[in-house]
Formats: sequence, C-alpha cells, structure tokens
Amino acid sequence: MSDVHPYSSDVAFTPAVKAIQTRKGSRETYARQEERGGWRTEIDDNLAAFLAETSSFYLATATADGQPYIQHRGGPRGFVKILDKNTIAFADYAGNRQYITQGNLSENPRAYIFVMDYAHRRRVKIWGEARMIDDDPALIDALMPKGYRARPEQVLVFKIAAWDTNCPQHIPQKFDAADVAAALAARDARIAELEAELAALKGRPVPAG
Repeated sequence: MSDVHPYSSDVAFTPAVKAIQTRKGSRETYARQEERGGWRTEIDDNLAAFLAETSSFYLATATADGQPYIQHRGGPRGFVKILDKNTIAFADYAGNRQYITQGNLSENPRAYIFVMDYAHRRRVKIWGEARMIDDDPALIDALMPKGYRARPEQVLVFKIAAWDTNCPQHIPQKFDAADVAAALAARDARIAELEAELAALKGRPVPAG
C-alpha cells in the first residue's frame, strides 16, 4: 500500500474523523479497538466463505482529484477469487465501454468494496488498492467463471488494506429470485410427495376392528 497507518482502521479513521468521534463521544470505543490491532487485514475463513457466496457488490474508485464513483459488479456465486491472504480478483466483463473505473484506477489506485448480503442481513466493507490487468489472457481465462454468458475483457486485482463488518441494523431482508424459486420448488415437491402418500393411505383397505 502507498500509505502506512499506525492502525489498519486509519484507512477510514482520518484525523478529521477522529476529531468528530471525540466531539460526539465515540472515540474512546474505537481507541480500544485500535489498541487491539484495529480492523482485520487478512482474509480469514469467515470472509472467504462470505465472498464465496457473493454474486454482487459495489466497487468505489475516485479520480486523482477525489471525485468519487461507484459501479456495480456481479457474476455467478464464486466469481470473486482469493489469490492469497491479502488479495482477491475477478474477471471484469465487457460493458458500456465508459471505462470510468479503469481510468480512475490508472491515476488513483485507492478503491473500496461494499458487499451486502440481504438474505442474512450482513454487510462487509473492504478498503484497499486495485489495478486492472487487460494484457494477460491466461489470467483472464483462469478467473472467468466457466459457462457464464459474458465476455471477459480484463481482470481487477484488489489488494486488501483493511476490512470490517457492520451490524444488521436497518438492513431490509431480501432474497435472491433464484433462491426463492428453488425453495418454492422444494416445497412443491414435498407437497406432491405428501399428497401421494395420503392418496396411497386412503386407497388401503380399512383394518378389521
């Protein structure tokens, strides 16, 4: 990373943020967190499992002068790959050819990923630096989900500086349409099975009393 912070959470807790935390009474709580090492910086089993189920997230970048930009990224579950304990990557598909994210990263590598799991009311925030690789066909092919109907154009490699989770407060619970369809199909199959069992029972002769 281009910046070195005393605590990993300093990637977000700037002096200005800490001053407001002090004024509003939360600085002591976060200072204790800093004493314990701040936010996590390596991918653990929990984050790995979370990312393995991810099919959608938001990627934030900024221009050299700080103009922010957020873009959605999606794919089949498991399209985000873990390269090592600090690095994730994914195939970036051809889109509207604006290339705002790639342009921003070419002059400012700082980036941020926000992943929301509405079904389980969980969210993960990931700070780091990212770069686009568009001249490595082997890497693009290795990261492209097999059978997915999209044209890979490049790869985004994201080096994690820090990550943290949020409480579920105010997250509305929503479910993926495919998951709902699968649950309804399983329910309907079970109903059909029970109806068949009931019909079979009704067709049996009544035992002599």
